[in-house]
Amino acid sequence: MDVVVRDAEPGDAQAIADIYNPYVTGSVATFHTEPVDEAERLQWLIGHDALHPVLVAVCDEEVVGWGSLTQWASRPAWRRTVEVSTYVSLEHRGEGIGRLLMDALIERASGAGHHVVMAQVVAGNEASLAMGERSGFERVGLLKEVGHKFGAYHDIVLLQRILP
Repeated sequence: MDVVVRDAEPGDAQAIADIYNPYVTGSVATFHTEPVDEAERLQWLIGHDALHPVLVAVCDEEVVGWGSLTQWASRPAWRRTVEVSTYVSLEHRGEGIGRLLMDALIERASGAGHHVVMAQVVAGNEASLAMGERSGFERVGLLKEVGHKFGAYHDIVLLQRILP
């Protein structure tokens, strides 16, 4: 399978929403509780920049995954810290696409002068925790019961990678 990772374009907004929404409605991988539409994802995409890119993974001209870097916090002293997120279409999970996106995002973070990349993973999501650790992240904290979805409270594991 030949996968190309590239910068997301406005025309990718619907595909990004289509990949994301099953995680919104069927899992606790995200704490969004309502599906997003193309217009919302387009505005979200436009809100990113060269320091905080959105990338897509494309296979046979189909977007099969996406990832992003976002500001960790808005105060100036945090400007060199970003949060990474990756999502892969349900049909393509387990094919290494998440790792390709993660590696590309880490490279972009380093090239943009960021110093720390953070990830928030719901406790129990062993696949995402393992991918983070394989990508050089370490577990640095646990936020207990910070998310409420599907009638239950969920913990978040904080992962961190310090860039050279």
